[in-house]
Amino acid sequence: MKLARLARVCYRRRRLVVVAWIVGALAVLVLGYGFAAKPLNDFTGGSSQSATAKKLLDEHFPKRSGDTITLAVRADAGVRSADAKARVTRAIDRLAKTPHVASVTSPYDVPGQISKDGRTAFATANLDVPTDDVPASDVTKLIKDVRSDSGPVRIELGGAAIDNAETAGGGSSEGIGVLAAVVILLIAFGSVLAMGLPIVTALFGIGSGLGLIALIAHLLPAPSFGPIVAALIGIGVGIDYALFIVTRYREELAGGREPEEATVTAITTAGRAVLFAGSTVVIALMGLFVMQQKLFDAVAVAAGLAVLMTMLAAVTLLPALLGFTGRAIDRLRVPGLGRARRPLAERWARVVQRHPVVTGLCAAALLLVLAVPALSMRLSLPDSSTQPHDTSGYAANQIMAEGFGPGTAAPLVVVTRGGDPAPVAAAVGAAKGVAAVQPPRTSPDGAVSVIMAFPTTGAQDEATPRLVHRLRHDVLPRVTEGRGVRAYVGGQNAASIDFADDVQTRLPWLIAVVVGLSLLLLVALVRSLTVALQAALMNLLSIAAAYGVLTAVVQWGWAGTVLGFPTSMPVTTWVPLMMFPILFGLSMDYEVFLVSRIRESHEAGVPTREAVARGLTGTARVITAAAAIMVMVFLSVLLGANIAVKQIGLGLGVAILIDATVVRMVLVPALMELFGEKNWWLPGPIARLLPRRRPEAAARRPGVPVRG
Repeated sequence: MKLARLARVCYRRRRLVVVAWIVGALAVLVLGYGFAAKPLNDFTGGSSQSATAKKLLDEHFPKRSGDTITLAVRADAGVRSADAKARVTRAIDRLAKTPHVASVTSPYDVPGQISKDGRTAFATANLDVPTDDVPASDVTKLIKDVRSDSGPVRIELGGAAIDNAETAGGGSSEGIGVLAAVVILLIAFGSVLAMGLPIVTALFGIGSGLGLIALIAHLLPAPSFGPIVAALIGIGVGIDYALFIVTRYREELAGGREPEEATVTAITTAGRAVLFAGSTVVIALMGLFVMQQKLFDAVAVAAGLAVLMTMLAAVTLLPALLGFTGRAIDRLRVPGLGRARRPLAERWARVVQRHPVVTGLCAAALLLVLAVPALSMRLSLPDSSTQPHDTSGYAANQIMAEGFGPGTAAPLVVVTRGGDPAPVAAAVGAAKGVAAVQPPRTSPDGAVSVIMAFPTTGAQDEATPRLVHRLRHDVLPRVTEGRGVRAYVGGQNAASIDFADDVQTRLPWLIAVVVGLSLLLLVALVRSLTVALQAALMNLLSIAAAYGVLTAVVQWGWAGTVLGFPTSMPVTTWVPLMMFPILFGLSMDYEVFLVSRIRESHEAGVPTREAVARGLTGTARVITAAAAIMVMVFLSVLLGANIAVKQIGLGLGVAILIDATVVRMVLVPALMELFGEKNWWLPGPIARLLPRRRPEAAARRPGVPVRG
């Protein structure tokens, strides 16, 4: 077998393999982070109106990127007082000197930038580059300087550039997740050496993967959350994959095998399952190409590459490391830890098998109840109103909302081409839901005009998307018909709405592609159409439950503040989109590890009922430990500040928790008990298409004890 030969080569030439991994990982890390590409957070691709509007702005207003920084002022004594005017003028001068600020409009020079009561004002700085190209260090210094000069006059800064600097993703939270993984592995193995192997293997895999991701970003620019998502998945699956292999290795040693043979068996059994599981995750991620968004193509490639590198480390680096440890893997034991408790898992399996209908129905009912909130899920991209309340971005948003209305911070940019823009501006201003409209501004070449319209509602309000659709499908067609003018509703607000609409349209296709491809792979592994269909159904149930919990926490506000969400808000548009392929792939991981052990016993002549009990008994402890690690890694991002990253961390963590408990420990054994020998049904035509394989040697020894 190829895997057996690979395992022997890596074991026997372990020094060369380890040196190659060290040199290779260092090389890609140095190159990757030394020549890293900048992130790209443009969600306006495709043929949407917001994309067309942005293209026209880029062509005819070359000095404007469309991104802005807002300086919001609140003075109870009035913004026209001498003290307020002096402080605001200093802040505007400081803002104008910030790199990439093309121009600043002062509230004392432009009508409409001072509120009716005279206590609120704002200045707008136009950027000559996209937000992501503005150095965060410059923005952070600007915020500090402006806030320090506020005094009795409150001056705050808002906009995407401010939010990016104040609530950047990533940071130390992933490190906390790794520390939690160390504790869980110590409890599971009871040995410092056995704990260290999965950690080292995962870090090498994800480190080299992130270096390659940084290089590939030159060809496929990824959004700022791309490497964060890739790191989360890579750390989680990397530790889990190595954990499964190390567990099987210790099991083979306990059965009397020599270290080399134990390594080969671990790689050809657990390692084979790792390759299938990892391939499922990668295939599921590739389903993002269905979205036809370059950004998500880049995220799919980045996350898939992280998983591939962890898979490669698990089947090459780990056998080499096992060669160094040999039988000493259980040295440096921690007293009282790592003791297996097989009877508990076995007793639980028997309980489920005695009452499969009751336990199965209870588990399914629980998942359906948890999924109910997902029916009301709304999608939007975060803005300043959803940021932590101690940030300048949130404070600026509140000042603007109190002085000018909630829609001031979420303007709609109406771009007209040809004809007279004045009737368009008048019609937009008269539309229900529009608070104010600025006069049209014409481009230097006279080809395009821009009209700023301010809704009466904020970006996160469900009335705002209805306004955008009404303007596009009712108001603008009526006013532009026969006038030789074309009008497009754009801007960040409209782009967020277009992106959400696109996600809702294409998500069913993504689900169909991911489920279909994963089914094919699982059928090839377990040689059973019944088991594959069961897995697909259960995965869909667990993902729906995770969507429901995410909606209840983020959108309904249930325990939201406890979990670090400053306010109720719609779910971030890309979060459910990313969650589905990731979770479907990860859920298949546990299915593969559980069912492959059941299949091994069954192929060795054990009846299905007994094989299920043995499979659950043999994998319950390791699946629980693996799931606990992944849950802690995902939930660790709740300690960070980035709202969108916290949402995906919460969704992934909840889903893995549900999958490893309710699904794997209840639904899987209940359904397999009900189907009996029909679990292994495979139509003849499909069986003839699949490559034949013989059971592994280890599988023919079903009595080998399973140790923690």
